[in-house]
Amino acid sequence: MDINNTYMIYKRQKILLALLESFGGSLKNTDLQKYLFLLTRLQKDKCYEFVPYKFGCFSFQVYDDKRQLINKGLLKDSLHCVLENGKTNYSNLLTFKDNAEIWQIKKQFHQLKGKKLIKYVYLTYPYYAIKSSIAKQILTKTEFQHVEANIPINNETVLYTIGYEGKSLEEYLNILIKQDIRILCDVRKNAYSMKYGFSKKTLKNSVETVGMEYLHFSELGIVSDDRKNLTCQNDYNTLFETYEKTVLKSENLAIQQLFSHLKNKKRIALTCFEKSPEMCHRTRVAHAILRLSEDKIKLKEL
Repeated sequence: MDINNTYMIYKRQKILLALLESFGGSLKNTDLQKYLFLLTRLQKDKCYEFVPYKFGCFSFQVYDDKRQLINKGLLKDSLHCVLENGKTNYSNLLTFKDNAEIWQIKKQFHQLKGKKLIKYVYLTYPYYAIKSSIAKQILTKTEFQHVEANIPINNETVLYTIGYEGKSLEEYLNILIKQDIRILCDVRKNAYSMKYGFSKKTLKNSVETVGMEYLHFSELGIVSDDRKNLTCQNDYNTLFETYEKTVLKSENLAIQQLFSHLKNKKRIALTCFEKSPEMCHRTRVAHAILRLSEDKIKLKEL
């Protein structure tokens, strides 16, 4: 394999390959996730982020990167994560610091695999075990209590809004999990994104995987053409004032449905792209929902 071809892949993917190479070129998928997770505990700039999942810490980005690397012929398509045979030394593509951190993980944890490795991660980082389907099997009752103590539970009724601009999928999901969000309500007209993880199918799957419900209210979105040539806050304000007089007025049923979900589930989040709530129509949707309540309900931006 021509080593120059490997420069066409992201640095995080080179780290994944170098870590795999350091463990002999083959790892179970769950072990790879755990070793990469432990590696990120050493990194200032983390190559991957993780969420609580049915087997503990899990990165959707790692999962997608594996698919990409299989397509590039660098990994074999198998139940295990296996390097394709080749002459590339992936450690040569990384900095001394990157390699030192990889070898620290290899040295410290190479004897931990399977359930022993999972148990170590659960005990050391109990938050990442809160969605686990096997935690009770591999932890003692006392150990599992530490996991339970990290489960976010909050029954206060709060309406949240969140934009995914500038956030990774895992960072975004962790924010929702830690606020005990029960339903994520997507108010984009077209739930499509060039950013990994935020197109409707992937986002819905990811949200449901970590135990939340996903609903798409496309009727509350703003068409792309109306969002062109917005250069200042006054432009946004003008657009949203028109939006309130047209879309929100005609889509009252959707607002009532959202209010019903808020009353029943207590903690829902409206989502769209923009980081700033002042530059996103989700804020106007939120205020329309709250106007239906006789009680004072908190509105919080995440």
